[in-house]
Amino acid sequence: ERDVGRIVNRLIEQGIEIVTDQTELVHVSGHPRRDELTEMYRWTRPKIAVPAHGEMLHLSRHGELARELGVGEVVVARNGQVVRLAPGEAGIIDEVPVGRLYKDGAIIIDGSDAAVSERRKLSFSGIVSVALAINDKGGIAGDPVIDMKGLPERTAKGEEMADFVADVVVAALENLPAKRRRDPDTVEGVVTRAIRSSVNTIWGKKPSCHVLVIEV
Repeated sequence: ERDVGRIVNRLIEQGIEIVTDQTELVHVSGHPRRDELTEMYRWTRPKIAVPAHGEMLHLSRHGELARELGVGEVVVARNGQVVRLAPGEAGIIDEVPVGRLYKDGAIIIDGSDAAVSERRKLSFSGIVSVALAINDKGGIAGDPVIDMKGLPERTAKGEEMADFVADVVVAALENLPAKRRRDPDTVEGVVTRAIRSSVNTIWGKKPSCHVLVIEV
């Protein structure tokens, strides 16, 4: 995008008018239209067509077009299906595992690994960690310990974000009956929801939360 931007700026410096989708209702696609595909097939006259790129709807329609234009063998395949073109009749003969892989430090992880989505979320909205000590009567033993990463230092009103979050945690605990405070899972859920909701109200983002409840 930076390279394109430099070209656009140089053209403008030369007095050339630039038309983009930012100023006019225009769109340019890298994908051919039906008449352009038709022209390509008439030029190349392939014996086999394997439609690629797109959802199954696009692939099947592409396959129908190829048949209409006289292509003898058309193979519509999904990701992971192994296609044999020769010898013999073209067709799907096997399936193999497919998907995205990421090099994460010194290891390779699957694209669906939770670490991928979690890291994206952390980069967007940060994390708040809270440690609480609750006694067997549901009382709060000491002040909560709060640590934040990736959040602004101050709110729009100039209040320290750490102080704001601390007040939210204390209020959530005080509004929770002592009997319910004896359940660590309940405390964790209430504090997490309170932080995410309150921070979202003043910041517009819901941070990830890690609440550790220690029974003393």
